[in-house]
Amino acid sequence: MDLIYPKTCGICGNGKNTFLCKKCENKLKEIAIFGQDEYKDKFFEKHFYIFKYQGIIRNIFLKYKFNEMPYLYNTFSVFFNKYQKIYFKFDFYDIIIPIPISKKRLKQRGYDQSLLISRNISKILDTRLEKDVLIKKKENKIQSKLNKNQRNENVKNVYEAKYKEKIVNKNILLIDDIYTTGATANECSKILKIAGANKIDILTIAKD
Repeated sequence: MDLIYPKTCGICGNGKNTFLCKKCENKLKEIAIFGQDEYKDKFFEKHFYIFKYQGIIRNIFLKYKFNEMPYLYNTFSVFFNKYQKIYFKFDFYDIIIPIPISKKRLKQRGYDQSLLISRNISKILDTRLEKDVLIKKKENKIQSKLNKNQRNENVKNVYEAKYKEKIVNKNILLIDDIYTTGATANECSKILKIAGANKIDILTIAKD
């Protein structure tokens, strides 16, 4: 596959046999936040994130999600792998779960951006990935077009937990690409808690 699709830096498009060249790695390191927020009023406890959703990061995400550039998940994964042990003090997790997209959105886009990121992070953290225990059972309005109150209402009764025996008493790291108001992350955490999950934390690449 590398012969047919040679590795190139997802930021500048150059680089030799790498998804993140040293020059762009340094650029990302300059703007990285490596944030960690804790919550008492949500169904998850901690939110880890690497960047603020602005500038070059916002431009990259627009390409990643809407310009058919799924390979950019490798660029995020390379950066995460290099710095997560330095900046993030993760607790132990039994499983990793990506926040899912609907079947309709998957068909339109051709890939699930959160699942792609989750696959690599599960390897980096040596933690089992469960991609079928949380599903999006129906289509809803696009969250980015709604205000905070509308977003909270928009995600209700949208997600469902399956194979609950894989969730009961488990510590879970829930992964998504961008965190804005936390409505989606909180609703998914609520569904997992009801299904018997013990502890849930959130990891996103960026926070808006």
